[in-house]
Amino acid sequence: MGKPEFDAATGTETTGHEWDGVKELDNPLPLWWLWVLWASVVWSVGYWIAMPAWPLVASYTQGLLGYSQRAVVANDLSQAKAAQAVYLEKIATADLAAISADAELLRFSLAGGAAAFGDNCAPCHGRGAQGATGYPNLNDDDWLWGGKLEDIQQTLKVGIRSNHPDTRVNPMPAFGRDEILEPAQIADVVEYVLTLSGGDADAAAAGRGKAIFAEQCAACHGEEGKGNMELGAPNLTDVLWLYGGTREAIRQTVRNSRAGVMPSWEGRLSSDTIKQLAIYVHSLGGGQ
Repeated sequence: MGKPEFDAATGTETTGHEWDGVKELDNPLPLWWLWVLWASVVWSVGYWIAMPAWPLVASYTQGLLGYSQRAVVANDLSQAKAAQAVYLEKIATADLAAISADAELLRFSLAGGAAAFGDNCAPCHGRGAQGATGYPNLNDDDWLWGGKLEDIQQTLKVGIRSNHPDTRVNPMPAFGRDEILEPAQIADVVEYVLTLSGGDADAAAAGRGKAIFAEQCAACHGEEGKGNMELGAPNLTDVLWLYGGTREAIRQTVRNSRAGVMPSWEGRLSSDTIKQLAIYVHSLGGGQ
């Protein structure tokens, strides 16, 4: 064992370690630090005894206090469900008009509907219900199957082109793919449809397309192209387009048709949740 070495400036013994000419002094640890260390040791022993701490093969040590965060959460959820049950029972027996007329039930339904929308509808319609190509914007007043409370509730229940026996469905023919119309006829119809919403179009082609539209399309969309909510036929006179209002997008729609699907939520969501969803969607600004 070597001879102890002392620092010339402080007279403190060194540890023998040296880095780039700097030697480490063998100073004792601060007293406050030692007290904190031993207090932590004592605290940990007490924690092991009082609280769940040690994992076992099939469970864990319960501790003298028997505390469980999981039990706390379960209890909080149980209390929340009990508080909600009062409102849910009222919603289950009330119609949509009565719920909307009751300020307290309406407030509860809007909150519950917003939560259900975020969990189930936002992946397609967006968090703000703004929609996307092929997914309707629920903030406007353009509805395919009706925007009244009862209409929205029914759409939620049965879906659109879903597997529900009463689903909303009225397929548009694929006029090009199924060779119902010639490509030139489709081009003319597209020009006429563009004029319905004030778009720039070839006047001669639109004139020819008008006759084709009256023969092939007016049965669903109406003679003036204003649509029919009973059939799910969109209004072609506004500037709101589900799949795009450009000439090419309209041509693709006429040629190949569109067949978007919305699932049926009946059986997947409770009836009171569907009511809350209907009220929430109706409140977004486009409800009729």
